[in-house]
Amino acid sequence: MASYASTLKQADIFYQFTPEQLQQLAQLCHEHSYGRGEIIFPEGSTSDELYVIADGEVEILVDPNLVSDDPSQLLPPLTIATLRRGQSFGEIALVDRGIRSATARSAQNNTRLLILPSESLQQLCAADASFGYRLMNNLAADLALKIRNTDLLIRADLYYAHKNSP
Repeated sequence: MASYASTLKQADIFYQFTPEQLQQLAQLCHEHSYGRGEIIFPEGSTSDELYVIADGEVEILVDPNLVSDDPSQLLPPLTIATLRRGQSFGEIALVDRGIRSATARSAQNNTRLLILPSESLQQLCAADASFGYRLMNNLAADLALKIRNTDLLIRADLYYAHKNSP
């Protein structure tokens, strides 16, 4: 559990958590390792867990075929982000428990993830308002950064599409 707490301490989403709060989180974790190219979860699947990268890398991919004008042309998945140690993903599961908006795939052998069930996290938030506020504040900051990065990707794509159009 001490190593889990140490890993969680490095995660942006748990910034400024006390050692006691990190220990509470560590008790909720379970760990899973993935080989290079293994799918952690597919786009469109149900969501109820938050993932923190303990070691390795994870690629976040989207399926461009979902918005393609030409269904006869199959396009490969598009990597929109590569996440590393200390970063988290699957945060939206904490908010809406909706379907996954992207695929998560291990980018390295021996990628090790700490997995936190959203229901247990929500119970901690309900039991300790300070814990809940800090988690939701950090979650909002993390998602805002990811949205800004995605916005830059979209703008670059639109710029190059416009620049290269007749």
